[in-house]
Amino acid sequence: MSDDVPQPDQIDGAPHPRDTPRLIAQEAAEQAFLTAVGSGRLHHGWMIAGPRGVGKATLAWRIARHLLANPPGADDGGMFGAPPPPDTLDVAADHPVARRIAAGSEPGLFRLVRPWDDKAKRLRAEITIAEVRKLKSRFALSAADGGWRVVIVDAADDMNPNAANALLKLLEEPLAARPCCWSPINPLPCCQPSGRAVVC
Repeated sequence: MSDDVPQPDQIDGAPHPRDTPRLIAQEAAEQAFLTAVGSGRLHHGWMIAGPRGVGKATLAWRIARHLLANPPGADDGGMFGAPPPPDTLDVAADHPVARRIAAGSEPGLFRLVRPWDDKAKRLRAEITIAEVRKLKSRFALSAADGGWRVVIVDAADDMNPNAANALLKLLEEPLAARPCCWSPINPLPCCQPSGRAVVC
């Protein structure tokens, strides 16, 4: 998207969550995620819930950067044993994954947001099933580096019923290394059984 097109997942006057390096007052949510990663039992879907402006999208982008910068099995420890698990989601700004995410060119990341309508010259009112189908075709391909493929859905409230059903069906398919973070303002009860909820 060009700079003159509004970003549906950005609050006016604030930097885009992708470009926000720190997250304030959400240590418990970060630790819940790090504990799940460290245990080797990472849920395939994470619903990040809370009121507008508390950092749900920033947390989702931090999770995405962390997962993509730390692919599964990347550090088996060698002869010195495995390093201790990370205690933060921080990824250095000069890390290749962080640079690709900042440039919008990370192949392991898919952003599911309300699309731009070229005819009406505005954002569409909802996330449609056509957008979810793009995600499905993306998941049909294997990850080039054998690492994670991450989806950020912002906001889940913006999905129409067909798009929500298609996303849930996609999440139920047995594909490895595919976490999905979605951030509703009003949590969707149908999504909670198929993933993990974190409240900000």
